[in-house]
Amino acid sequence: MNLTLAQAEAAVKAAKEKAAALNTLMNIAVVDAGANLIAFVHMDGAWLGSIDISMRKARTARFFNMNTGDIGQLSQPGGSLYNIEHSNGGLITFPGGIPVKDSKGTVIGAIGVSGSTVENDHAVAEAGLKAIS
Repeated sequence: MNLTLAQAEAAVKAAKEKAAALNTLMNIAVVDAGANLIAFVHMDGAWLGSIDISMRKARTARFFNMNTGDIGQLSQPGGSLYNIEHSNGGLITFPGGIPVKDSKGTVIGAIGVSGSTVENDHAVAEAGLKAIS
């Protein structure tokens, strides 16, 4: 199973609404089960440097089927995934990337958000996720 374009567009729409509610500007990326970009939005005025970060957050969440913030906890010095951010052409290991699962628990894609604090990034990604679930 794969995330559909309609689901990805719904996630982007909900994420944009949450970003507006938080009064912040975001870059929002959605990838399918193969970690291929299927939807993306760069809100007017959002940080240009966060374009790449949002895409990497989405891919990181899909590559490892876990929230990027959780990977960050495991990648600290002494952690079981220490230095993992240097693999796969560069990963993002702070909050804002969340895998998307179907009703059976199978990962079908991921969403990545960047442009504000990591707390806001994660909240906006969660809003996008809820629009799919």
